[in-house]
Amino acid sequence: MEEKTADEIAAIFSAAGDSVTVINADANFAAYGTRTSDSTTTETEWKAMIQRNTEHLEIIKAYKKVDGTTSIWTSESFTAIDAAITTGKAIYS
Repeated sequence: MEEKTADEIAAIFSAAGDSVTVINADANFAAYGTRTSDSTTTETEWKAMIQRNTEHLEIIKAYKKVDGTTSIWTSESFTAIDAAITTGKAIYS
């Protein structure tokens, strides 16, 4: 296995932003339904989607280099990601 390149790391961080957007898009299930006009998704399914995205962020934050101990992250700001993890956990817990 090889170390991730700077471009790969940037792409991973960008994907994390997508999960932040999903988590922060709606304060509650009713807001989700209003925003999306989705009448088929249940609240349980919505919470599961939030949980998957929250867990995705936690996994991304934990990425390590090949040595298994050193983080791949350097100067990236995790402020928005940390806030989204907190928000996500409050939604599905």
